Amino acid sequence: MPELRPHLADWEPCPYLPTPQEPLTHLVMAPFRKGRGDDFYEMALTYAGSLWLQGLPARSLLLINRALGADLAGNEAILETRPLPYAAVRWILEHRSEEEAYFIGNPRRHYQHLATRMVPPRKTQRSWRAWACWYLSVQVLPTEAYPADELQIQTEGIVEPSRDQISEALDIYGIPGERVLWERIANPPSS
Repeated sequence: MPELRPHLADWEPCPYLPTPQEPLTHLVMAPFRKGRGDDFYEMALTYAGSLWLQGLPARSLLLINRALGADLAGNEAILETRPLPYAAVRWILEHRSEEEAYFIGNPRRHYQHLATRMVPPRKTQRSWRAWACWYLSVQVLPTEAYPADELQIQTEGIVEPSRDQISEALDIYGIPGERVLWERIANPPSS
């Protein structure tokens, strides 16, 4: 069994993710090989919270991606306590460690690739959710340190969507209330 990094006492838990009592491994996702419902969603978020506390923010974001791919109708009880994790994405991006920037990779590029290379099921919904996370990364991260994949943009003719286009798509393809939730996270009140 691989040695686990312990939860790091000096890392603040993400308030938008569950905080497990002990470090989790990929094994917690094994029961969900076929099912992608509310139990899968909750476990993906819990594992994301564990990965953050283990000092693995990029992997935490990957599990949040998986949670955003859950097959939810919008009326599941878990969404009352754990709404779609756009706030968690923003929080992790804002609380990343500059000294350990390599642990985060380039989220802007990652979300650009995810949005433009999405596969079924629910390809359109999941693609727009990736663009929604992309928008958050563009807002939070400095462009000079976290640039877009300009080569892909040029060679594939990618057009980065506007905030309004993302909002409209989440309204059409998302679950009830998703647009409002994302807009609240994408447009935080000024301090």
